[in-house]
Amino acid sequence: MKIPVVLFLLLVLCSSVWAQPPRPKISKLPSKLEKETNFLNPEFLVYSLHSSNAKNVPLVIYLHGAGGVGEDINRIKGQPMGVCRGIEKFKKGPCILVAPQCLRTSKQGKRGTWNEKDLNVLLRHLKAELPIDESRIYLTGNSMGGYGSWMWGGANPEHFAAIAPIVGGIGPDGPKDITEELTAWARNLAKVPVYAFVGGKDKVVPAARSKTMVKEIEKAGGNLVKLRVYPNEGHNVSRNVFNEREYFDWMFDQKKQLAK
Repeated sequence: MKIPVVLFLLLVLCSSVWAQPPRPKISKLPSKLEKETNFLNPEFLVYSLHSSNAKNVPLVIYLHGAGGVGEDINRIKGQPMGVCRGIEKFKKGPCILVAPQCLRTSKQGKRGTWNEKDLNVLLRHLKAELPIDESRIYLTGNSMGGYGSWMWGGANPEHFAAIAPIVGGIGPDGPKDITEELTAWARNLAKVPVYAFVGGKDKVVPAARSKTMVKEIEKAGGNLVKLRVYPNEGHNVSRNVFNEREYFDWMFDQKKQLAK
């Protein structure tokens, strides 16, 4: 049976609309909380995936890579899209994804970096304002955001049901750096499900950084940690990770016990 031209064009138009990526809302920390932060843009992105009216839904926090630093929140809109599309593709919603932005320089003029104190202020605000299930808060990030995931999870594991760093470093001063807090991070991360992803041919952030972190977690008694190496991939393994069901199934299967 032939489809009339008008109907065919209408179907094409509708399919292109349905295929549009989710559009984020730009939200902002109240001025009182903004004053408590040092490296954080008070504006952040909020993606409501599948439903904007659902109650007690999982929260995914995505930390961007170095290409997203700055004062313009629109600069990072493209970075979380792989996660957003995967959540929709593999039907993991409804959920909320939040993407904060790290400033290029701090209020004191220091080089911007992810900082757990700033991120804790943000999370306190998110818990107060969004309809999230606090037993299902997931932390992930790519490159510099992978470092941020190791760092924040290592400093405050109590917040998270799961942590998934992607090609992340383990030091505040770049890919070659190793934090002095390595043992403490590992001890804390031994309590949380962790799945790290690296490229075997990564020349930006060597896979050895995540391998070192995983070994330290295992040494600390952690049996919930996993590492996946893409042997033929470089720094851009997120394109593989976000196109596969495994990352999303693993993350959304995790749930932490809340203190009564």
